Amino acid sequence: MLDGQWTTDWEACMAPRTRLMKRSVIRELLKFTEMPDVISFAGGLPAPEVFPVREFREACAFVLDEMPQRALQYSSTEGFLPLRRWLADKVGKYGVPAVPENILLTNGSQQALDLLGKVFIGPGDTVLTEAPTYLGALQAWTPYEPRFITVPLDDDGMQVDKTAELLKRETAKFIYVLPNFHNPAGTTLSQERRNQLVTLAAKHNLFIVEDDPYGELRFEGEDIPPIIALHKENTIYLGTFSKTLAPGIRLGWIIAPEIVMDKLVQAKQGADLHTGTFVQMVAYDIASRGILKQHVVTIRQVYRERRDVMLQTMAEHFPPQVTWTRPQGGLFLWVRCPEGVDTEQMLAKAVEQRVAYVPGFAFYPDGRGRNAMRLNFSCMAPSQIREGIERLARVLKNECAAAQAAKTA
Repeated sequence: MLDGQWTTDWEACMAPRTRLMKRSVIRELLKFTEMPDVISFAGGLPAPEVFPVREFREACAFVLDEMPQRALQYSSTEGFLPLRRWLADKVGKYGVPAVPENILLTNGSQQALDLLGKVFIGPGDTVLTEAPTYLGALQAWTPYEPRFITVPLDDDGMQVDKTAELLKRETAKFIYVLPNFHNPAGTTLSQERRNQLVTLAAKHNLFIVEDDPYGELRFEGEDIPPIIALHKENTIYLGTFSKTLAPGIRLGWIIAPEIVMDKLVQAKQGADLHTGTFVQMVAYDIASRGILKQHVVTIRQVYRERRDVMLQTMAEHFPPQVTWTRPQGGLFLWVRCPEGVDTEQMLAKAVEQRVAYVPGFAFYPDGRGRNAMRLNFSCMAPSQIREGIERLARVLKNECAAAQAAKTA
């Protein structure tokens, strides 16, 4: 430094792609969860009071007692082999073509999305997604400069007939889909549409990225085979422990064909060498002893009760112009307001009433969905859900009335 006469122009030094990076709307909204009097439906947070704390404590002690040197040492990029074997056996029961060699452990499925972006997306490449779609995928991939094309959802998931029409005039590299208890919409892709989507992808020489963080959180109805079971050589499958065990351990996985796995491993080596060994070993101990399976049964019951309370309270208090999805599992539902209601602008009024949500525009690459919102029902206790929905209903009634008045003026 020369007497303060020169300062680096940091922004000028940054790569052009950094201009495409944006803060996560959801991460920013999580600040509301730190305000004790705000009831927040904004985050995709599991219920903290049912985290298996004692089981984690026991597993940590076991790993440190029995394998301390291995647990605290560098490890392979692919991940802890016993955990990959356990995962291969687990998903194999659903028809997923997995062996330990085509499983990569990642720092949450969010890192998996970023690795896919690094490996597959170049400037100008076209990615086909649902509309709305997962905000984290948009955030991970946007810096790689793709062009997003979207297909709307209905209560049975992606409208595959409209996907077929779109692909007659567009050329995409891959299709990204969340088939089970969609984030943010809460919908599930029907068996018929899964079959149609696989046929369509094969016709257009597309591969599918199947993101399935919520598949085990089904409260009702029958399980539907994953897309990868129908399209084995042409699907990349993402999973996570965040929604079934705990999000703080940041542990997810990718299942992919061997040639893809080789490039993903190289990309991960450049990012972080490998996912934490200790965390993987702790997760394996909990999973292999059957504790995870029992825990999933517990959280299904908890989340089903909370979903039902939210749905019932919405039906009692929301204005008749507002509609919403009824998820069979997962953590979220999707609310649609009349045209003229802007949920981004409405959020400030909601927070004044001490309630928060995620505005719908965050889940569209082109900023649509301004009259929609995502609500999370897993994190709050039933009494908080009732109170929060009643608060939100008061705001919605005012906004719907103002929108109607403006329309008729």
